[in-house]
Amino acid sequence: MRSPPPGPRRGDRGSNIIGPRNPEREKQAPDLVHPPSTDRGTLPSLKWSFADSHMRIEDGGWARQTTVRELPASVELAGVNMRLDEGAIRELHWHREAEWAYMLEGSCRFTVLDVEGGAYEADLTKGDIWYAPRGRPHSIQGVGKGGCEFMLIFDDGNFSEDETFLLSDWLSHTPKEVVAKNFGLDPSVFDKLSQKEKYMFRGITPDTPSPGLPSDVPKSKHRFTHSLLAQLPLKTPGGTVHIVDTSNFPVSTTIAAAHVTIEPHGLRELHWHPNADEWSFFIRGRARITVFAGSGNARTFDYQPGDVGIVPRSLGHYVENIGDEEVEMLEVFRAPKFEDFSLEQWLKGSPGQMVLEHLNLQGSEEGEKFMEALRKSRGKEPVKPAKAKL
Repeated sequence: MRSPPPGPRRGDRGSNIIGPRNPEREKQAPDLVHPPSTDRGTLPSLKWSFADSHMRIEDGGWARQTTVRELPASVELAGVNMRLDEGAIRELHWHREAEWAYMLEGSCRFTVLDVEGGAYEADLTKGDIWYAPRGRPHSIQGVGKGGCEFMLIFDDGNFSEDETFLLSDWLSHTPKEVVAKNFGLDPSVFDKLSQKEKYMFRGITPDTPSPGLPSDVPKSKHRFTHSLLAQLPLKTPGGTVHIVDTSNFPVSTTIAAAHVTIEPHGLRELHWHPNADEWSFFIRGRARITVFAGSGNARTFDYQPGDVGIVPRSLGHYVENIGDEEVEMLEVFRAPKFEDFSLEQWLKGSPGQMVLEHLNLQGSEEGEKFMEALRKSRGKEPVKPAKAKL
């Protein structure tokens, strides 16, 4: 039996909806239709679903994006979800923005050239990341059975996947005689150049593993890829956290991230980030986030796989798993370092009597229990279990 959509009622307040409605969308966002009583004030929408993004369909794959145009709050970062079939190529290109990528499924081959002329090539699988600094030419190709799917993050919310610098586009807008002169060849060699951009196309499936670059090509001294999920996670009773920033991936100077899992009904603790907006991407599970903006303003949003969430810099929030399966998500920041402040850490590091007076717990049995729990706490436990402390 299908469950009814949520209704805007709270006790004897509110009423039913008798006009036009979209029940399926309401089920996906129950905390907008029936918000917690603690929600107040006005906040812009901090949620977008890639299911609502325009799909660019190409030969060998597709791409869809979430930028400031789709989600106005996404001012610091933009995201592109891309799929490449086996052998399909996202053509040689570069862009003004830096590119950080997370492998969602399958495997790909990534190439990039550094400013010293060193070439880099690597094969990546699920859970791996790459980084292409601004202006560095690079390419991506699906390898292995089934190709790949990945999430690209760019360090400017105004980025557009339709406005990158493509090899085919450049040469098609350069006189053939100039191209020939550049390579010291006869112009007839370039008679078959594409007259428009290729962007994405089917190529010959490369050997796996890669045979490597030609021996006369200098190798880059930089590491442009990182196996995020292969590193040791921070494990807590409620989940795991993998953090990547310049401390363990030095080339990624403009983007830091955390891969987070939250057990069913667990909680990514109350916290905030002082150095950047949070750009969250939900991979698995169902979650909700309440964002506190100060001055009595707070709003709750619900998230599912494929959704993007924004939490502006320094705004307090949590992430709660509201389903029966694990939540898997990325927290991405336009910053060289991952930084956050935990509410529990803050209170544990503050004078106890002052904390109790703030919470109206002074001189009470409840206050003693609270302070005992603070004393026993780690001070910072990023993911809390569903079961409360006794």
